[in-house]
Amino acid sequence: MEAPAAASRRVPVLGRVADVREGEAAAVLWAFAYFFFLLAGYYLLRPIREEMGIRGGVEKLHWVFSATFVVMLAAVPIYSAVVARVPRARAIPWVYRFFLLNLVAFFLLVRAGVAPAWVARVFFVWVSVYNLFVTSAFWSLMADVFSSGEGKRLFGFVAAGGSAGALAGSAAVAWLAAHVGIANLLLLSAATLEVAVRCVGRLVAWGAERGPAAAAGLGRAPRPDAGTGGSALAGITAIFRSPYLLGVAVQMLLFAIGSTFLYFQQARIVAHAIPDSADRARLFAAVDLGVNVAALATQALATGRIVGALGVGPALALVPALSIPGFAALALLPTVWTLGVLQAVRRAAHFALERPTREVLFTVVSREDKYKAKSFIDTFVYRGGDVVSGWLHAGLAGLGFSLAALSLSAIPFTAASVGVALWLGRRQRRLEEAAR
Repeated sequence: MEAPAAASRRVPVLGRVADVREGEAAAVLWAFAYFFFLLAGYYLLRPIREEMGIRGGVEKLHWVFSATFVVMLAAVPIYSAVVARVPRARAIPWVYRFFLLNLVAFFLLVRAGVAPAWVARVFFVWVSVYNLFVTSAFWSLMADVFSSGEGKRLFGFVAAGGSAGALAGSAAVAWLAAHVGIANLLLLSAATLEVAVRCVGRLVAWGAERGPAAAAGLGRAPRPDAGTGGSALAGITAIFRSPYLLGVAVQMLLFAIGSTFLYFQQARIVAHAIPDSADRARLFAAVDLGVNVAALATQALATGRIVGALGVGPALALVPALSIPGFAALALLPTVWTLGVLQAVRRAAHFALERPTREVLFTVVSREDKYKAKSFIDTFVYRGGDVVSGWLHAGLAGLGFSLAALSLSAIPFTAASVGVALWLGRRQRRLEEAAR
């Protein structure tokens, strides 16, 4: 449900970049800053994680992904229990500051040189869990304070804050790593997380000022100073009761399978083609830089307009549609250059279009589902896709599948994802119309 007619006029300056209307500018800028600092902190950690993954052995990556899945299995009910009982203005900061304390602990362990091999493995798993949880919590709050129509117009620009932060984090690693060391980068990441926490309160206050009905757009919303209620497992049961949420979960699972297949192909191709550890880290950083530059330009200037023109379904289907010829090209020419182009195009389209569009799907569900079901899908289902894909990839490789055959085996999953995305787009439109 859109804001009142008084808010239909564009903001004079910000409205030239995105379709930001009166009454929305402050919230959009706080959301932009929130995502900027959140992803700046993550991208300080990402190159370190990627190198540790290869250093630990490509043939053992599926075990690491399995360990991440097990951690998710324990973490998701705990998170759901927190948001059920604690107001969102406190629940999200609590979660973020818990991870902040973890970063301080890793800083102390790295500085002291305690069990470096085991710390590296634990760190890889921890970053994989951390990234999904903090990002899921961010988008849950966005889907809570913005309506469906606002999300279609504004989520692209909000996502641009994350891409700008990712650029800042990647640049900081390139410039500072040799001078301050990895341990101090962990502390810098903790500092950016604390800044993100400060933005949460501003957004919650803005949503509360609009009133529960405007914030939720569903006519039934809990008080903003209360938790969502319900049980810790309510998010899981909601998915199996709702064909719509189940469709979102299936789409996430298929996306994760395609992404993990590509990740494993990346590890094999890069490990074979580039033996030097420092050169591999520089390659990963360069790909991150290119992806985030392309995503930032698209998000800030075009995402809202593209989603408005195409609709939710086609926008959601773009990444798997592009991936089908991409995997075919990688099968024909399994080189670092082919891999780099596919990764850059797929990830840029994901961040610029598919991810903001997917978050619009959650603007038409209840607040409890926005935090619990969404968290389960974003974390457990996503990492479940990693596990399925990791073991499938390892099994096919063990049977003697070539790099080309492994790339081709990912195409059926991406093709199925196109169909699910188009169905979700139609279903989202019907739910949005019913809520008006």
